[in-house]
Amino acid sequence: MQIRCALVGMPGSGKSTIGRQLAHRAGVPFIDLDHRLEQTIGTSIRSYFEAEGEARFRDLEAQVLADVAQEPGGMVLSTGGGAVLRTESREALRQFGNVLYLRASPEEIYRRVKHDRTRPLLQVGNPMEKLRELYAVRDPLYRETAHYVIETGRPSVSTLVNMIMMQLEMAAGAQGAEG
Repeated sequence: MQIRCALVGMPGSGKSTIGRQLAHRAGVPFIDLDHRLEQTIGTSIRSYFEAEGEARFRDLEAQVLADVAQEPGGMVLSTGGGAVLRTESREALRQFGNVLYLRASPEEIYRRVKHDRTRPLLQVGNPMEKLRELYAVRDPLYRETAHYVIETGRPSVSTLVNMIMMQLEMAAGAQGAEG
C-alpha cells in the first residue's frame, strides 16, 4: 500500500513530528509545506508575512500547495496551520489524498509550544487567547477538509503513527473492496 496523505491542524498539533515518522514508517517522502514555501521565497515565512502581508502569503501558499498536489506518488504532506483558510487550498488538499486533521485543544497546544519563541503566532500579549481565537475559526475548516480526525491529546507520537497507519490501511482496504 502506498500512502499519500496530508496532515492539517493547528500550529503545534504535531504535523511535522508525526508526519516525519509516518513517512519514514511508510517509506515515502515527507514534504513540509512551510519549508517548501521558504525555499520558494528565499526567506522565512515570518519575514515574508511581515513584509508582504497575510493575503500575499496565502496566495503563495495556495500556489505552492497546488504544485505539490500535482507531484505523483506516495508522500506525507505536512501543511501550515493556516493552509485551510483558502477554499482552493481546501479543495486541493481533498483531491491530494487522505487528509488527516491532527486535533489538539488550544490548551494542549499552549502546553506544548509556550516556550517556543520561533512561532510568530505566540509572540502576542495573550497567546492562549490567540490560540482560542484561531481554533474557533480554523477547527470547522479542518473538519470540513479532513477525511479523518485524529485526537492528539495524550498518545505518544509512535502510538499516533500506529493509529494513523491502521486508519489508512483500513481506508485502502475499504476502497479496494468497493473497486
